[in-house]
Amino acid sequence: MAEDILLYAHGLKREYHGRKVLHGIDLEVQRGEILGLLGPNGAGKSTTMNILCGVLAPHAGRVSVCGHDLAREPLLAKRHLGYLPEIPPLYADATVDEYLSFCARLRGLRAGAVATAVGTAKRDCDLMAVGARLIGNLSKGFRQRVGIAQAVLHQPAVVVLDEPTSGLDPNQIRTVRELIQKLAERFAVILSTHVLSEAQALCTRVTILHHGRIVFNQHITAEQNTMRVRLNTTQTISAWDAIDGVATGAALGDGCYRLKVHDFDVAAESLCRHAIEFGWGLREMSRDQSPLEQVFVDLTANDPDTDPVA
Repeated sequence: MAEDILLYAHGLKREYHGRKVLHGIDLEVQRGEILGLLGPNGAGKSTTMNILCGVLAPHAGRVSVCGHDLAREPLLAKRHLGYLPEIPPLYADATVDEYLSFCARLRGLRAGAVATAVGTAKRDCDLMAVGARLIGNLSKGFRQRVGIAQAVLHQPAVVVLDEPTSGLDPNQIRTVRELIQKLAERFAVILSTHVLSEAQALCTRVTILHHGRIVFNQHITAEQNTMRVRLNTTQTISAWDAIDGVATGAALGDGCYRLKVHDFDVAAESLCRHAIEFGWGLREMSRDQSPLEQVFVDLTANDPDTDPVA
């Protein structure tokens, strides 16, 4: 329904030094949706994200956020936007509480509303236990959560996340993904990523950019993720769902199993731990190519012309 469309972009075009980077991009994001923006390097993802957030102006086209034109009503439109860049804008020498309070004031929250907003963001992002800690002393996973907290402080309608799990270990990735899914219950989420398994695990819809054009835009399902393992054991293994990241498993014979997984990286790490603990003799583990991977390869592979502008 029209009232559920929180961000709408139409006909976005952009050039750098006479070179066309975007060729008329159309996007819309609805309430409760996680839209994944994918594409090879130079596809136009960063340019598109910067335009959607109002950091960069398009040479043609328009962006509307909750009915407010981003160019004509920037202050009103940006009240409904939260943004986490790839490198979070954090202050290592500030505590979590100090930093989030500072960000809340930058957002224009009144003095009486700052403490409430900070408390809500900390609860949303599981930061209640680290409010007095210096940001520079936190793990990268916690720092990423602080970055997400600053993006949702003002309760925006649309949250834009640029490579939100980049550089995190598997456990941190799982935690951040769970946080994003929780946030999507209240906000619309747009995220960019180079990792197809990330999009498969998180997103409800995927848009693939190539040479500044949308070449794919469809809803996807996480159930498409599968992997195969071969074990050297006489045990009959049935409780696959006890392994983190694994939904179900089916025996293929000769010690081989096909597993449906929620998240390949998390499942692979957990499976290795279980194999060592229970003496399964893990001989082989591989990920089946998902339909999304095949689509991505078909649309973007074997292309000698790579645009140097992201």
